[in-house]
Amino acid sequence: MNTVSQVSERDRYARCISASKRVRWEIDRDVIGGRTFDASQKYLPDGLSLAQKFFTLSASEKTFVSQIQGRTYANVFGLVERFITAKVLDISRDHWLGDQVALEALVRFSDEELKHQALFRRIDEMIDETLPTGYRFVVDPDAVASRVLTKSTWAVLALTLHIELFTQLHYRHSIAPDNQLSDLFRSVFLYHWKEESQHAILDELEWVRHDATITNRDRDQGVDEFIELVVDIDCILQAQAAADAHYFVANCARGIDESEGQSIESNFLEAYRWQYIHSGARHPRFGEVLDRLVSQQQGKRIQAALGRLQ
Repeated sequence: MNTVSQVSERDRYARCISASKRVRWEIDRDVIGGRTFDASQKYLPDGLSLAQKFFTLSASEKTFVSQIQGRTYANVFGLVERFITAKVLDISRDHWLGDQVALEALVRFSDEELKHQALFRRIDEMIDETLPTGYRFVVDPDAVASRVLTKSTWAVLALTLHIELFTQLHYRHSIAPDNQLSDLFRSVFLYHWKEESQHAILDELEWVRHDATITNRDRDQGVDEFIELVVDIDCILQAQAAADAHYFVANCARGIDESEGQSIESNFLEAYRWQYIHSGARHPRFGEVLDRLVSQQQGKRIQAALGRLQ
């Protein structure tokens, strides 16, 4: 790496530190602010819940769908930020006795991710007070995080950038005019986005830095393991879509036959695949970085795997 590149990268780490200090927020003071969830409002915007796809449901039923998805959203982010925090702490060791600017940026990153986990635990608890009993999140976050962390650093960093980038898109979807969207959840999107914007930059820097240290064979293994991780996520989404559809049917104010129930489950799965897989995989920046790191053949393998998750 030449000196100009080193200076440029150090400047990007420094700018992330500066932005982190500027946008720093607290859960109670800034996000929750003494508010509670209103069960008459949507918790996720239509652009994420894909409410329009639930064509057999009434407006109030679609609102209930968005609320169920909102609780699952909190749980999914509580899960993914568990392994992201662990991986960021792990890779920070590369800077312990080196670039202290990069180290500070990653330490702040991990601190913010711990705060995000606490935020989403609070949101899950608060939503629980507004919804009927019987909701369940089908996986153990620690068990999933442990499995993710068995994969190569290349694969985990690829998945992490993918996740951090789709949070940017989720925020943009959340601010579309929608007078039925929960103001509290709108704040969750806003404040989460403020810090994740820096995290996406750091993810990219660390992924590219790590990629420069590995062999072609290691990278090929990383591609395979990234695909495995995405498939694992899809399995979780399939199970959660089934659980959430069952919960919706059990608590719907009218009877729903088997055919409609299957349609509702398919709609949940389509929404979850959009939220947690395709919105990140199709993000232009993710594609740009990936194309710089992998061969054409490797890129085609990833695209083929994603194409099967429709």
